[in-house]
Amino acid sequence: MDLDLKLVAEGFQFPEGPIAMADGSVVLVEIERKTLTRVTPDGKTSIIAEVGGGPNGAAIGPDGAVYICNNGGAFQFQKMNGMNVPGATPPSHTGGMIQRVDLATGAVTTLYSECDGRRLIGPNDLVFDKSGAFWFTDHGCSTPEGRKFGGLYYAQADGSKIVRVRDHLISPNGVGLSPDETVVYAADTNIGRLWAFDITGPGQVAELGFAPGRVVCNLQGYQLLDSLAVEAGGKVCVATIINGGITAFDPDGSTEHFAVPDLITTNICFGGADMRDAWITASATGKLFKTRWPRPGLKLNFNA
Repeated sequence: MDLDLKLVAEGFQFPEGPIAMADGSVVLVEIERKTLTRVTPDGKTSIIAEVGGGPNGAAIGPDGAVYICNNGGAFQFQKMNGMNVPGATPPSHTGGMIQRVDLATGAVTTLYSECDGRRLIGPNDLVFDKSGAFWFTDHGCSTPEGRKFGGLYYAQADGSKIVRVRDHLISPNGVGLSPDETVVYAADTNIGRLWAFDITGPGQVAELGFAPGRVVCNLQGYQLLDSLAVEAGGKVCVATIINGGITAFDPDGSTEHFAVPDLITTNICFGGADMRDAWITASATGKLFKTRWPRPGLKLNFNA
């Protein structure tokens, strides 16, 4: 399906993690620039904080602060055919972290850099549940010998507890909750798969024998999945790479694709009075688009 895309701003250094704010602005991260950036409706940009590493995903927490999944600088960026493309993990990479940014002051604090004594590799995306805790993905990273696998985590916003819920996932990226918060979804980049994990308690998901979770759908051909947002009706909208755009997955496994003119479309967020305004990060070309979505998005638990 076609979207009527309007360019809000450009010149970003690999934008990701957009948040539709209550005042109409959008707050996003720029992975290569290593910043948390605000974009006003007229397209003006300002840096809220320099966070270092590689800020990859962002969300508003229960205290009104922005929480960031920082991959620790897990990508070396390269210019290819007019695109900015994230490549291999540099030798300098030692791991990532979860950060908290005070919107009023820009102060940055690190909440978590390890779990059970093991370093976080490349935290990628996060979503807060109604209790004020959050699920997040660790994307893993590349190495000269192969890949360090990632996982699914659950953590408290005050830094008091972090749990590794699922280990050894290949490349978990976008994460989101079903409207009734009984399911946590995770998009697995390299295999083009959307996982569903049935929640049985805080930071707990159902055991399914050999399978880490339920498979909602595997995309055909070579398509990579990035970050996501959930619709009010339960569809999961996942940014899609190579087949640039947004793929809306129904929980029954059916899909529809919305094209975006960027091979590396990385995220979507919803806002506006009717939750049908959508902002999309087109990262290879450094752009932020706005469009009207055919259905309302799910209102997140917290905003600022």
